[in-house]
Amino acid sequence: MAEQLALLPARLAAHLELSLAALAIAALASIPIGVRVAQRGGAANAVLAAASVVQTLPSLALLAIMVPLLAGLGAILHGPLAVLGTELRGIGKAPALVALTLYGMLPILRNTVTGLSGVDPAVREAARGVGMTPRQQLLRVELPLALPVIVAGLRTAAVWIVGTATLSTPVGATSLGNFIFSGLQTRNTAAVLVGCAAAAGLALLLDQLIRLLEVGLRRRQRATIATACAVLLLLGLASAIRPGAAAGGRPVAIGAKTFTEQYVLAEILAERIRREARLPVRVVESLGSTVAFDALRTGAIDLYVDYSGTLWATVMKRGDPPRERGRVRDEVARFLREEHGIEVVAALGFENAYALGMRAERARELGITRIAELASVAPTLEIGGDYEFFQRPEWAALERGYGLAFRAERSMDPALMLEALVQDEIDVLSAFSTDGRLAAHDVRLLADDRGVIPPYDALVLAGPRLLAEAPEAAAALAALDGTIDAPAMQRMNLAVDRDGASPAAVARRFLDALGDVGPP
Repeated sequence: MAEQLALLPARLAAHLELSLAALAIAALASIPIGVRVAQRGGAANAVLAAASVVQTLPSLALLAIMVPLLAGLGAILHGPLAVLGTELRGIGKAPALVALTLYGMLPILRNTVTGLSGVDPAVREAARGVGMTPRQQLLRVELPLALPVIVAGLRTAAVWIVGTATLSTPVGATSLGNFIFSGLQTRNTAAVLVGCAAAAGLALLLDQLIRLLEVGLRRRQRATIATACAVLLLLGLASAIRPGAAAGGRPVAIGAKTFTEQYVLAEILAERIRREARLPVRVVESLGSTVAFDALRTGAIDLYVDYSGTLWATVMKRGDPPRERGRVRDEVARFLREEHGIEVVAALGFENAYALGMRAERARELGITRIAELASVAPTLEIGGDYEFFQRPEWAALERGYGLAFRAERSMDPALMLEALVQDEIDVLSAFSTDGRLAAHDVRLLADDRGVIPPYDALVLAGPRLLAEAPEAAAALAALDGTIDAPAMQRMNLAVDRDGASPAAVARRFLDALGDVGPP
């Protein structure tokens, strides 16, 4: 718990900054639109319906949509555009800020229209009777009367935005969601509790501050209004402060995907750079698979570990790869260097391949040891996979190569798949070969007897900025080449997943045991 609380100030500040910025932009956009719509009357339903469309999109989907949209905008503009101090990149704070702003607009817009429409016509008539212009009528009569309703919309938007901001983590924006995503994957209940409690507390705080503002406006209490505004302003200033931020310039940014092994490897890279290159680092956790590569390509991160088979299928978009691991590594490295200026600075030494697994007892009952033997009984079984597995080329290759057709395919959080298998909720799961929990839960991996699944060597990828500006970091990581075998990676994963060790602690123990390593 102490380790999670130490991370809280920086993540809370980032979450608060993102939430307040989205709320402010949503208000600045929605209130003028609401005023214009209320004045024109007939357009209200159409505008509100258009704003409501955003609310029909799942929050995570809306965030994901922003990534290619902003990346495409950057390509058109030949580089990221800075707006309000934030670069409009496809990765990081920008897509989260845009999506959260859109998500927060509806309640503010709707309440602005409702508040202005609810002004008594007799009051408007009286204002015109004393000679007020339409502008004076709006500013001195209509908006003051509608303000309590408008502020109530801000209150709703604030709670929505704070809650939705926890989903910003997979697109590379630091938030309290970092606790929740990493905690779920590493079975760290303390991290999940800290993230949830902090997000709930922040939402309640903003809700009560805006409620205080609403009360002050309704009762015309200037002191109450000033207090609420002052606290909100102080929160905004506090969110701009990054506790624990490095003072020595831009830190080396290391990405990690959304599973235990990636958290451990990211911490190994980070600790190695701290020790050998003496450079500041930061870990960007829980990135989506393609998001991580795009972040490296565009310079949003500097390093991360990816797998040769993943790069072959999703980045190079090639067909069935060669079975020779070395040949796949060489072709991947050449492609990344020539097409993107990305270097493979180390092949860590182990392979983490996709595999199909069953409970050993169930596999014995059905007489299955190989994937080929699974095909005949697959129509009576259910298979579970992570979020992307059933859309990946590897799954399509398995279906073609073995004629697999299951009764049902269930996509679920990787943290829950093994429990679902153990509890007989599913019959087969897509597993990672270095998952240390497999042996602990007596899971049998089925042999890929036809060689359909490609090699998955773990490769450390370095982006062009790091290679140009911090070659000493790349050199420090090159010495890790071949230092981790599959059993070692399984033990490290198990130390996190079963024993409750933090990825950072596991990384430090590994490097301490490794000792001094020279160039490969």
